[in-house]
Amino acid sequence: MPGNGDTPAMRQYTRFKERYPDCLLLFRMGDFYELFREDAVSAHKTLGITLTERTGGVPMAGVPHHSVDAYIRRLIEAGFRVAVCDQIQDAREAKGVVERAVTRVLTPGTLVDDALLDESQTNHLASVYCETKTSRALVATVELSTGAFTLFDVPASSLLDELTRRSVGEVIFPDDAEDLRVMLEAFPAPATARPTWHVRHAESIEALHECFGVVTLEGFGLDDDDPVLDPAGAAVRYLRETQAMDEPTGDAPSGNGASAATAMLVRPRTLAHLSPPKRERVETSLVIDATGLRALEIERTVRGNAHEGSLVHAMTIGGCGPRTAMGRRLLRDWLCRPLAELDAIRARQRRVATLVADRRTADALLDALEGVQDVSRIAGRLGLGRATPRDLVALGRSLNTLNAIAMVLHGCPAFEETERALDDLRSTLEPVSRAILKSCVEDAPGHLREGGLIRDGVDPDLDDARTLHSESSAWLAEYQTRLAETHDLPNLKVGYNRVFRYYIELPKAQATRAPDVFTRRQTLKNAERFITPELKEFEDKVLTAGERAVSIEQRIFLDLCERASRCVRAISAFADRVAEVDVLGCFAARAHKKGWVKPELVEEPVMDLAGGRHPVLEEVLGSDFVPNACALGCADEAARLALITGPNMSGKSTYIRQVALLTLLAHAGSFVPASSARIGLCDRIFTRVGADDALHAGQSTFMVEMVETASILHHASERSLVILDEIGRGTSTLDGLALAWAIAERLCTAGARTLFATHYHELTGLAESMPERVSNRHVAVREWSNERGEREVIFLHEIRAGRASGSFGVHVARMAGLPADVVQRAGELLESLRVSHAGETERTHTPPSRRDQMSLFTEYVEHPVLTELKSFELDRMSPMDAFDALRALQRTATNPGESQ
Repeated sequence: MPGNGDTPAMRQYTRFKERYPDCLLLFRMGDFYELFREDAVSAHKTLGITLTERTGGVPMAGVPHHSVDAYIRRLIEAGFRVAVCDQIQDAREAKGVVERAVTRVLTPGTLVDDALLDESQTNHLASVYCETKTSRALVATVELSTGAFTLFDVPASSLLDELTRRSVGEVIFPDDAEDLRVMLEAFPAPATARPTWHVRHAESIEALHECFGVVTLEGFGLDDDDPVLDPAGAAVRYLRETQAMDEPTGDAPSGNGASAATAMLVRPRTLAHLSPPKRERVETSLVIDATGLRALEIERTVRGNAHEGSLVHAMTIGGCGPRTAMGRRLLRDWLCRPLAELDAIRARQRRVATLVADRRTADALLDALEGVQDVSRIAGRLGLGRATPRDLVALGRSLNTLNAIAMVLHGCPAFEETERALDDLRSTLEPVSRAILKSCVEDAPGHLREGGLIRDGVDPDLDDARTLHSESSAWLAEYQTRLAETHDLPNLKVGYNRVFRYYIELPKAQATRAPDVFTRRQTLKNAERFITPELKEFEDKVLTAGERAVSIEQRIFLDLCERASRCVRAISAFADRVAEVDVLGCFAARAHKKGWVKPELVEEPVMDLAGGRHPVLEEVLGSDFVPNACALGCADEAARLALITGPNMSGKSTYIRQVALLTLLAHAGSFVPASSARIGLCDRIFTRVGADDALHAGQSTFMVEMVETASILHHASERSLVILDEIGRGTSTLDGLALAWAIAERLCTAGARTLFATHYHELTGLAESMPERVSNRHVAVREWSNERGEREVIFLHEIRAGRASGSFGVHVARMAGLPADVVQRAGELLESLRVSHAGETERTHTPPSRRDQMSLFTEYVEHPVLTELKSFELDRMSPMDAFDALRALQRTATNPGESQ
């Protein structure tokens, strides 16, 4: 008996595994994909599938072929790379081991199948290379499922933030870039090292020229000497390696012997759907780092990491969301990377305003978009030879909407450029759409193993084959009756099974009277089965007809796919236009339904919001949400830093996030939930909200807070918006207060528009010493004493001028359900620890000088000498009296226990 790997199939498996050592190899064997040895153990642990043993003690685990995509998705999410080895030969025709080939290599950044992707999420592969001299990261991102190809460069320190904004699913980098390797360990997506020569300039240019069939990239607006092309070439090489079908283990089947499924597997793969690389300037986008995306809950909530409750989710519900998958992905991109150039923002606003004002056009546009499927990803699968019958029919229906969309936009000045672009695509795409819809049924099958895609009347040979196959039942019934009557065999039956195919069955009692024309085919316990020359001829015709029909359908399907793939760039351009008008329609629908207003974007660094509302909480609370204003750097309030004090749970954090989200929406080109809005153009939105740690990196909560704050202080400019929540609360009171004060002073110097929520009421003194730079705001509360004499509070969630009277922390603790005795004891301790503020009206909240920092803390513990000094009436004292008083104070300070 052969050993562990001595069977032909296992030797074949071993050869493929040696070619793909870093992948889990799914090896097709009949109706299952099997994994062996260490791959089986890994799959068992990750998927929970049964682990068994093959002959010779080889560990083995398998998954059904019809549900393999669900298992692959789980393996990819767990961080594995997967190679799929398919049978490319009909097992019935195999002489020896069945021919196989690796048809797919799946990695987190190279997925294209719908079952493996989230339709609302982009999934980019990023190729990264860092220039040592310039300290800049050169980046190429490719979304294989749609063909989008983008090049840009950023400071190396901003690389991870930019990858986060672009929803990168996998990063590749040169294997000798150790600093880059360490940096990418902090990025959530997997990073794959590639040979260093892949980013050498000559090799990269060669890969790009070959991919796009050009001798220079100048036609794409690129300079062949641009160093950012180095990672671009590496990305192309990686995609070619993962998408190209491996060589089979022997001669691949061809001609009529190949099944329909096999024909798809052996079809050549290309990257024809890749768009020419486009150079981007990151400066054209408003920068929100990864911390800001999380704190503002753009894609996911902080608690629970859920999509529901995020800004992206709020923009897609209530009947106002994008109608297409492309639109949902573009909405996410616009919200994570808003615009930073005034002209571009105003251009979007004009188109949104057109749809808000003309609801008939807006509704007609949304209706037209309802029929558009995920065209951009279908184009990707066409280019890679992975399109299904359903993809093809969906493409035909989607392209058929081009005229309707163009007609809706006709006569709208704001959409003239879009209408022209659609008109230019019409002559290319309409013939493809007509050919698909004319040839294919509306309810397409998921595969072509049994045909059923092509309409009757499209191909005469197909019609003949189908007719013969469909009329077989009638012929068999007539043949059975004729045989029974001719040979006087009343119990004769004509039947079929997969093994013996067509047969004539006679009971044992009548089998002895079988005529000579009957040839014995099978003996059963109580019957005998026969075949006749006439039935054998019929069998050959019928079975051949079925296979021939599937083969003809496969040929027509591949011809249609080939025709569509020749205009895949035009299909992608159509998808881009659809996505754009879809998101603009989403913005307009929400503005109309929710009463959002068009914000005025200006160059001056101002913030003037009236009646502002939180775009997410508004969906939950509706009319119960309390609107608030915000004025920074404008005529009504020249100060650019607002210190916001007030109780816990009163809404300080909600308010500062609200202002940031309205600013973000305005820069994305959307209308905003407010009565009016005038917003100065921003370059960045900085956030420091909430408590977090990075224990894996040896950083405490307070260290993370200080690191993030340091980044803000180093990079915030006059054009930035900064929101800070409870800075300095992670250390001792005096340290935290000192840091918060110094940070506030630095932000005043930078001139950034800042919302600073704090419980350090001492900071409110900044507004008196720097009234032109700092203003005080507080969250209003209503207080009273109940019948038991307990202090009761209602939070009004309204932002008013001035500072808060307290933090009401003990009251909030009672609301949270702390035991009554704990709350009572905390109240007693609070009274004993409270610093006496007698004579408050005579005090001033002056900021400490930089040379006398101790004055910052005099509000906490006041020395008796200072109390005595404040009581002196200098105007009534003679010089000698003053001298004696100072002598006495000196004696008291030196001997505090001595009576005066």
